[in-house]
Formats: sequence, C-alpha cells, structure tokens
Amino acid sequence: MKILVCISKAPDTTTKIAFTDGDTKFDETGVKYIVNPYDEWYALVRGIELKEANGGSVTTITVGTADDEPTIRKALAIGADNAVRINTEAKDASQVAAEIAKYAKENNFDLILVGKETIDYNGSQVGAMLAEHLDMPFISLASRLDVNGTTASLDKEIVGGVQTVEVDLPIVVSSAKGMAEARIPNMRGIMAARTKPLEVLEPSNAEAKTSFVKYGLPAPKSAVKLIDPENMDELVELLHNEAKVI
Repeated sequence: MKILVCISKAPDTTTKIAFTDGDTKFDETGVKYIVNPYDEWYALVRGIELKEANGGSVTTITVGTADDEPTIRKALAIGADNAVRINTEAKDASQVAAEIAKYAKENNFDLILVGKETIDYNGSQVGAMLAEHLDMPFISLASRLDVNGTTASLDKEIVGGVQTVEVDLPIVVSSAKGMAEARIPNMRGIMAARTKPLEVLEPSNAEAKTSFVKYGLPAPKSAVKLIDPENMDELVELLHNEAKVI
C-alpha cells in the first residue's frame, strides 16, 4: 500500500504572536515551529501503523521552503520512509492542495492522509480541495481507519454521534482525535531520519485564491469579578447590567 501523508508546520503553542508591516504579515522572529499536531499525531502515525500491518510505504509531502525541513525530518524520524518538499512558500489552502495534487496524480497513491486542520489557521480545507483535484472520495473528521485489501472502514464524527462508512481505495482522509496515539521518535529513528530521502521538487506555480489583508490579536481578557455565593442579588444585578453575551 502506498500512503501519502500531508505535513505542515505550525508555531509552537507557547509562541508569542506578533505581526509586522502594518499587521499584514506574521512576525516569525524567534518563533519555534513544530509539526502540525493533527498531521503528526493522527495522520502520520496511523499511516505508519497501516504500513506496519499491511506492508507498503509512507511518503510525507510538504509545500514549503528549506525552513520547513527540520519539521519534515521529525516526520521521518517517527517512521515515514521518505519525504517530498514542494519548493515554494505555502500561501493558502487552494495553492497547497493544487501543488500536492500534481505530485499525487503522478505517483498513484492508495491512501492520502491529512490532519483535520492546522492549529494556526484552523481552515480544514486542504483535504477536501485535494480530493476534488484527484476526483477521489473524501472522508472528513475520521476518528478510526482500518484497511482490508482495497476497502477502508472508517468512523467519522457527525452532529450528535459517529457514522461508520466503508469505501473503496483510493481515498483522501482528514484525521481527527482518536485515529492513533502519538509516537515519540527514538534515537534510532532520529539518526535514520538524517539519511532518509528528502526530494525537493519545483512547484507547478499554482495560484493562491486568497490573500491576507490584516491580522489582529484577540481582545485582552477582561477582569474577573468574584461574587459571594450567598449574595445572589449582586449576581443577578451584574448579569443584567454588566454581563455580555458572546
């Protein structure tokens, strides 16, 4: 089974966010990047588990510059066999999906896995766009994925419950919590990752469909008022006159 896992980087959750150029660009000064957790913990690890159970290979693909290579090498350390980097800056979901689709079409993968979203933009768009480019079925928010021959069985989150579906390969799947348990790369994996193939390909120059006009930070948290549990009159007064519905 040939498995392709889409990998992206994201700022570490402890990063202090700031913007430059009149709030039109993200300030990367001093930012520590990690592999996007949904890509790593669920999509990548489940892909590796399926390879271990059924044989085959796991390839990761990233749309990004040479600055992305440390996060790509971490994916290799966890257990991917090889990696591909499309040598261009990721500008939006449409451009990323188009670049990945071109490579996927040329290499005939049985299964393509993405994280359900990135933790910085939370767009949850690449998987569906990629499936459209490839004319493949798309299963979103999958919390379980098993493969038997050329058929996949999946659980996916729906409003109010979980839906179980069966679909013939090839497919594109967006991976959510429950798909797999996170793996920590061991020293052997880290050493092996240094020599695993990382192929750099030139982009097809797919165009971005969107642009960022301005970034903004959330409003600062307001002060908290503590009310004596015996003083219900004060609580009711504050709820009527000061509380804001969000």
